[in-house]
Amino acid sequence: MAMTHRITNMLLLTASLLLAMSTGAQVAGGGDDPGAAKAAATKAADGDTSSHPPIIRSMEADGLEVVGQFDAPSGLRGYAGIAGGQPLAVYATPDGRHALVGMLIDMQGKDVGAEPLQRLVSEPLSKRIWSQLEGSHWIADGKQDAARIVYTFSDPNCPYCNRFWKAARPWVDAGKVQLRHIMVGVIRADSPMKVAAMFQAASPSQALESNERTFANGGIKPATSVSGEVRKKLEANEQLMTSLGFQGTPGILFRDDKGMVQTRAGLPTGDDLSIVLGPR
Repeated sequence: MAMTHRITNMLLLTASLLLAMSTGAQVAGGGDDPGAAKAAATKAADGDTSSHPPIIRSMEADGLEVVGQFDAPSGLRGYAGIAGGQPLAVYATPDGRHALVGMLIDMQGKDVGAEPLQRLVSEPLSKRIWSQLEGSHWIADGKQDAARIVYTFSDPNCPYCNRFWKAARPWVDAGKVQLRHIMVGVIRADSPMKVAAMFQAASPSQALESNERTFANGGIKPATSVSGEVRKKLEANEQLMTSLGFQGTPGILFRDDKGMVQTRAGLPTGDDLSIVLGPR
């Protein structure tokens, strides 16, 4: 069952990349001289990352970010990369003209790319994402010294954001969690004005709380206009949300027990709430 879930998740992660490359990669790789492709693959294996084999270069042109290489069985060459904001293993064939994408399983059922992805991609990627979140424009909800930080992309008109805010009260009120709301204005025409009202308030945290507590009655009163400064903050937050793969709110990010960034698209429910927020 666990293996089935892992394979399903990998298929979902790679589907968009494979769709984008369904024709381009084959054309780009198919016309190259096999000897040259093999030489390029050898140079890449020796650490010359500017000389990836044709199939890898084609995939990079379609959005794959290669961050490292690793040894793989059966003459394959492993590439640790990022696609859609997620770690992805790619295996180039010896001629450099074809690639296997996703999980490569050995006779013991082990994913041979799991450890390299963790070492080369997941750990550095988690640090990079967390740094981006810290540098975004967020409103604190909870004690500053809370042991657990959870970021959430929030829209003041988002009903699921409001439900998440309510569900988190036991953790936040106990001082165990600080929510950091990265505010966006994407749901309704007055969402940016409501965010402006929060950012421009004497206490943005109190303004946020007021919006959530009165959400059923329309929430906070929108500002009459959005300043250039607030608009820049909104644009930066929305670009970050999109770059991290979220298409709606809430988009939630937290660190697990190993310090790795985990995400949830939408409202976590049931036992998953304790995974996101930690022990109650």
